[in-house]
Amino acid sequence: MRLADLLSLKVDPEIERVLAGLPEGPPDYRELACLLVERWRGRGDQCVGIGGGQGAGKSTLGRLIQAAGQSMGVRIEVISLDDFYLPKAEREALAERVHPLLATRGPPGTHEMELLEATISALARSGSVAIPEFDKGRDDRVAHRSVDAPVDLVVLEGWCVGAPVRSPEELNEPVNSLERIDDAGAVWRDFVERALVDYQRAYALLSDLVFLRVPGLDAVRRWRLQQERERPPEQRLTAEDVDRFVEHYERITRRMLRGTEAGVTVTLADDHSVAALSFG
Repeated sequence: MRLADLLSLKVDPEIERVLAGLPEGPPDYRELACLLVERWRGRGDQCVGIGGGQGAGKSTLGRLIQAAGQSMGVRIEVISLDDFYLPKAEREALAERVHPLLATRGPPGTHEMELLEATISALARSGSVAIPEFDKGRDDRVAHRSVDAPVDLVVLEGWCVGAPVRSPEELNEPVNSLERIDDAGAVWRDFVERALVDYQRAYALLSDLVFLRVPGLDAVRRWRLQQERERPPEQRLTAEDVDRFVEHYERITRRMLRGTEAGVTVTLADDHSVAALSFG
């Protein structure tokens, strides 16, 4: 295992067995999934997070973590922050009431955080838990899936999971053309920052955080465009659309790159491989 070699870890034979049985995926992420489940099982974690820029591979890593957990006797439920986006009608109402940019999903303030917190709590108790599902092609919440609880471990993945809050003074200077032209009065970014304060309640439930550190915003745009190519042609964003979409995320992404306190930091190379792995 290359990642274990980087960390000078002695690999348990069980991990080698689990790795051999994992579904297809990037080799580094397959190894990382095994190492993370081993870490969380040993620590007794019950709720952890994965954060990182768009296209970093959070969903892919989550899928591999769930499979590794199954092989290691740890029942893991991976939930995505994306599935807790406000329904399209609610975002449109918010856009009309507060600022037009809030019609675009993604930034803090466009998720139903009370439902997310309630879902995390419910997954620790006995019973059937309904988890929303969001269809990005239709840009709307479309259904629910049912999970039999309790589970051993909840993994919350999302681009701004673990994002820190900053002072209002930081909002004064726009970071891109979207903020400069479409949010000249800083109404939208002020709303987003105020919303992020409320997100800290959910983040406080996490006993560990994995931060996928992207090489930069150029990589985010490139990887996001690659994701679009995997979608049905009628649902794809153009390169120009992707550039504008990413601008909604840019301020907080840059902040996370400057300093995110994480239990595990995974530094990604331009080719999406793991360049470095460190434990905080």
